[in-house]
Amino acid sequence: MKNIENVSEKKELTFGQQFISVFLPTMVYEIGIGAVTPVIPLFALELHASPGVAALIVALLGIGQVAGDVPAGILATRLGDRKAMLYGSIATLILLILCAFTPNWWIFAIATFFLGMINSLFVLARQSYLTEVTPVHRRSLSLSMLGGMQRIGSLIGPFLGGLIMSIFAIQTSHGSQDWLQGAYWIAAILTCVTFLVVFMIPEIEHSTGKIIGEKKSVKQSFILKNHARMFATLGIAIILVGAVRQTSSTAIPLWAAHIGLNASTTSYVFGLANLLDAMLFYPAGKIMDRYGRMWVAVPSMIILGSAILFIPLTHSAWSIAIVSLVMGLGNSIGAGMIMTISADIAPVEYRPQFLATTRLFGDVGAAAGPLIVAAGAAISWLAGGIWLLGASGITSAGIMAITLEKFTPHANQRTRLKYGFTKDGRISRRQK
Repeated sequence: MKNIENVSEKKELTFGQQFISVFLPTMVYEIGIGAVTPVIPLFALELHASPGVAALIVALLGIGQVAGDVPAGILATRLGDRKAMLYGSIATLILLILCAFTPNWWIFAIATFFLGMINSLFVLARQSYLTEVTPVHRRSLSLSMLGGMQRIGSLIGPFLGGLIMSIFAIQTSHGSQDWLQGAYWIAAILTCVTFLVVFMIPEIEHSTGKIIGEKKSVKQSFILKNHARMFATLGIAIILVGAVRQTSSTAIPLWAAHIGLNASTTSYVFGLANLLDAMLFYPAGKIMDRYGRMWVAVPSMIILGSAILFIPLTHSAWSIAIVSLVMGLGNSIGAGMIMTISADIAPVEYRPQFLATTRLFGDVGAAAGPLIVAAGAAISWLAGGIWLLGASGITSAGIMAITLEKFTPHANQRTRLKYGFTKDGRISRRQK
């Protein structure tokens, strides 16, 4: 059953309104999170955690995000998207300060876990808010830009954090724990900026005509039961997409070490892939809006999955760099595609909770992906784990090619015409 928004036409926001109310706070917030992410294991070691415990604390950030997906949907429904972003910013600030001054590693671990949970709330609130204020024929571009801002923030964050920590290290003669705090301080400052930006922007009136339906809170079991067919088919693809997208952060460094590349070369290769990953979200969004979701979702996963399959066939810095760039290309053109597809399907009455459920599927996949590669490495067959993930990417493309037309009217231009839209996704006269 398709969710077709055909009761009212949304008033288009200017790019400036979207940038100030959503894109700017997104990028600023993600720069802060990106600044502290590489520091987590180092900070844990300074708090006398063992290397194994430090690795677990790093994983707690992602585990917290998985655990926070469903509660985030409930809170976003009850508070509203804008208030959820404001409260999320306050909670993030408190947790960052707690991390900076934590006396031992187990309090640090708990704070990191809850930081992941709050990050889930903030991400969901932005996605839900942008879905609400954007007309359907511009939805893909807006959500692709949201995904792009997240990636740009994550790309800038570590560099900014490193710069601030270097300044702290020069100006203080204390131990490394003191200058590692610099990353948390810059994240705290950026979180305050995020709060102020969201607070100063008033709620934007974004719809004309009659109200489509009242927002309501529903049980998770109701969502899973009411959309069982979608989650049993397209939901599997969402899990696989989440797994495959996380592969570059695990498979590339591990395979680079396997073929004998040094750490600096590996960093350059990884950085190039991440740079390309953050560059092509705009044309991807335009293509999805103009021609439909399938024109990006399927090619993205075919390119990414196929590139992953070639990783074990590389034996030099140049060959692995080429494969990494192709992976970055595939991942970049898919920015925002799952958010867009989820927004297409989400019922208006309980949209935040539905979006939270689809995010849960993607986050579970993201957590499982690196584990598959790690399992392959543990049994001395790293190539096998990488090939399995590459095959998962191809499989997700096949599932989406088969199922997207069944669940979203914006799969392609043919489905749009079938369900009363124009070819470019605008609401036709007979729907108004």
